[in-house]
Amino acid sequence: MIRRVEARAVRLGMYIHGLEGSWLTHPFWKTKFLLTDPDDLAALRDSGIEAVLIDDEKGTAPEAGSAEPLPSAAPVPDVAPAPSPAATPIRARRAVPLPDRCSAGEEMQRAAKILGKSKRAVNRLFAEVRMGKAVNGGEVLPLVEDVSSSVSRNPSALISIARIRSKDEYTYVHSVAVCALMINLGRQLGLDEGVVRDLGVAGLLHDVGKVATPPEVLNKPGKLTDAEFVIMRSHPERGHEVLTRSEGVPEMALDVCLHHHERIDGTGYPHGLKGEEISLASRIASVCDVYDAISSNRPYKEAWGAADSLANMYRWEGHFDKRLLNAFIRSVGIYPVGSLVKMRSGRIGLVIDQNTDDLTAPLVRIFTKPDRGPLTFHDLDLSRPDCDDLITGREDPERWGLTPWEDFWTELITRKPATARRAIAS
Repeated sequence: MIRRVEARAVRLGMYIHGLEGSWLTHPFWKTKFLLTDPDDLAALRDSGIEAVLIDDEKGTAPEAGSAEPLPSAAPVPDVAPAPSPAATPIRARRAVPLPDRCSAGEEMQRAAKILGKSKRAVNRLFAEVRMGKAVNGGEVLPLVEDVSSSVSRNPSALISIARIRSKDEYTYVHSVAVCALMINLGRQLGLDEGVVRDLGVAGLLHDVGKVATPPEVLNKPGKLTDAEFVIMRSHPERGHEVLTRSEGVPEMALDVCLHHHERIDGTGYPHGLKGEEISLASRIASVCDVYDAISSNRPYKEAWGAADSLANMYRWEGHFDKRLLNAFIRSVGIYPVGSLVKMRSGRIGLVIDQNTDDLTAPLVRIFTKPDRGPLTFHDLDLSRPDCDDLITGREDPERWGLTPWEDFWTELITRKPATARRAIAS
């Protein structure tokens, strides 16, 4: 039976089934383990965790009066997610000390450092796997924590700059980006922070099987042959094999690695699963993986804009769980940060932050071209009651001569209006 036990009443020999509180503060990588080490028991009591769930069929039972059985209808934390978002949250999320939110511009430089650090770490991780080493789950967790903290402060910052990458570093940055997107979507769905953590780990490791894919296939600029496509499609199973022999990797990561290319209509691979045969985590991964792939430069294709990527994904029938796709759009915004948009007034603007209460009314940096003089701009909060303008559609940066667009918008979003005006004029 699963019982809730206060941390002070936990004893050696108990089987820990779940940990209450924030994964950002608890001292353990695994959330399910037999407690046999006195140091682990001391760390548990010192961690601030209020209570744990123990399985008395797998370990020592609690003393009489020190535990309470969970109601039969109560959901259990830190288990595989329910099969549909309608069943979430897995359990009510406890208040956790997540970082305070800030603007996308304020977070951009921190996010860039986290992205660079994580990219190098994933590169090293994949190199070790390529040499036959297993994944060390304990080494992955700090990366996920860094990404999670940035997403908490402002998800748009890291997610937006992760779209800017060279084609030869695609695989490593893609892993970090999918990690961030899955964390962000998990929180949008109201999932428990322990599950959100596992989603982040799953996103970071979902493409580990590509280490076994020959570079000439992985980075081929043209269309793959049938034989090359068979090789490419084998990466989920290869990755699953790697993670199966690894330590400290959550079961969710193994499932996502194997099934992130399944489609809701059953036309995906490797097993042709359909609908709710695909776990919630893998359906989340499918949306996040495809979004980052099509909104990033690839060896064989130039990136679509973020807003165009969302629009195209919404038109693809049978590929995604539409409920999850809708939640994903809410998590990144209808017009993601970095989008060039056209206003009802005829002006154009750069989306520089989201308004979580109204996705159609983000914060926009409006560009103005006087008859004489340099391009100038001002910021417009479309959510203000006195705002008399609105977005009517997306714009192509090349049409306005704003190229290279990635350099342009990332430079402007980190500057205050006055300094950005000088940058445009120079």
